[in-house]
Amino acid sequence: NQIMKHSLKYFVTGSSGVPNIPEFMGVLVFNGIQAGYCDSNNMTLKPKQDWAKKILQTSPEQKEWYDHMCFKEQPNFFKNMISHLKQFTKSVHVLQRIGGCERDENTGELTGLVHFGYNGEDFLEFNLETLTWIALKPEADLIRQEWDADRTDFGQIFSSYVPIQFLHLFLPSVSLVQKTPSSPVSCHATGFYPDRAVMFWRKDGEELHDGVDPGEILPNNDETFQMSVDLNVSSFTPEEWSRYDCAFQLSDGEDNIITSLNKTVIRTNWVENITKGERKSFDSFCLLGLWILVIVVFECFILFLFAPKAGSK
Repeated sequence: NQIMKHSLKYFVTGSSGVPNIPEFMGVLVFNGIQAGYCDSNNMTLKPKQDWAKKILQTSPEQKEWYDHMCFKEQPNFFKNMISHLKQFTKSVHVLQRIGGCERDENTGELTGLVHFGYNGEDFLEFNLETLTWIALKPEADLIRQEWDADRTDFGQIFSSYVPIQFLHLFLPSVSLVQKTPSSPVSCHATGFYPDRAVMFWRKDGEELHDGVDPGEILPNNDETFQMSVDLNVSSFTPEEWSRYDCAFQLSDGEDNIITSLNKTVIRTNWVENITKGERKSFDSFCLLGLWILVIVVFECFILFLFAPKAGSK
């Protein structure tokens, strides 16, 4: 089986005494792509991808959560941490944290990490197997003891990088397309994210394999994806159409979008082309008829001119 993994990481920095940079900055990276950014100077969430903008637009609870983390919870947490660390160093203070998780879609396994750095050196690390902190510098040992003794603090740290929903799924718009009456009907889905979906035709609820041409998943310009699957309908009777439908399915195994095979919803331009062709044929027929009429009238006129006059010999 193809291994499908998705990763989500937060790169967060708090500082004190460092000129020309915000005291707090956060970057969200999904599958290696920067998805969002925030800092204490602008106080505004900045989605970096169209699909990330869509999350904030369509999910108020997500926006509220990120607003809370970016502009209240995490800045306060980092400020308190740096205040504690000032007893060890007196000038510049830069505290960094990488928090993230990775999900294997084949097994459902979720792994994660939380790692702190201080002034460019490793500082604290969380062991997800033992659920304990590891001090990587002597200055971190007191914090390690406090956090190991108080699991509430651990919960705050862990919640800071595990989002409300690990993957926010975008369902596509699905349409049926046919080029000509004899062409296959294509079930086309676009605008879904991430690229871990399947789509197939069904007959009476059972997946079809004969007469089906599956397409590959292709990227859109906005970081979402599209795919198509064709069905040969040339031998179908009108009564058979209602037995078929197209199913778009995410990797969780549940049918999310079902589209029935229905002639009235198929997007096509062949009807318009036929209409244009019929109009063209009709116009040609009218021109031909007019031309014949002109010839007949002309011949009648010639016969009238040269016909023998009454009383002539």
